[in-house]
Amino acid sequence: MGSRRRIESSNYTNPCLTMHQPWASLLVYGIKRIEGRSWPAPIRGRLWIHAAGKVPEPETIKAMEDFYREIYAMNGVTDLKFPEHYPVSRLLGCVDVVGCVTCEELVSWEAIPASVRLEGQTAFCWLCEQPQIYEAAVRGLSSVKAPQPVKFPLPDPRDPFSLKPGSLASRSNCSSLSQEEKSPSLVAAIAGARAAATQFSKNNTFQPPTGDNIEDNEKPASSTIRHSGSS
Repeated sequence: MGSRRRIESSNYTNPCLTMHQPWASLLVYGIKRIEGRSWPAPIRGRLWIHAAGKVPEPETIKAMEDFYREIYAMNGVTDLKFPEHYPVSRLLGCVDVVGCVTCEELVSWEAIPASVRLEGQTAFCWLCEQPQIYEAAVRGLSSVKAPQPVKFPLPDPRDPFSLKPGSLASRSNCSSLSQEEKSPSLVAAIAGARAAATQFSKNNTFQPPTGDNIEDNEKPASSTIRHSGSS
């Protein structure tokens, strides 16, 4: 626990998260709003997203795209436009991490759309807004027109860390989405997304950070958070 407390109190400069595809592109394109981790978000604010070097399998891409089609359809969004390509080994863009809640808090949070609540598949859920794509040709960021932009309501807008695990527990009196509310196609899509994610799971335990790196090999969609410039 001591190492995790040190992480949360660290000061990051241009933090960058390396993620496997297709999760990385889905995040910077604004389709993915929740980044799942086994540990709480150590930062608030801009988080750069870098694609790892592994080329995604077509089956993995299909499973994740099917998952998002199904959950967005719950809120009437049926015209999702997915990335044409899922590039690897490059900087993709950035998002703003505005908070972090537990999976239990997310799935029972009625103030946000049902599709977002269904994205909670891990112990901790990083809440991501303001996706932007990095355009190498012009060496700048371009705002993304997300299919269903979400503004996560902060318990205390003056405190950027007020939306953290446990902050919603006393406020939430609602129940999570029941199995009866999920169509067979949605249940199948969720199972497919979970199966796609497990291909990257490792049994390594959390290692305390050394230098500027924070490593977390437990979760499927990432390998590191590291300091990175905005080049």
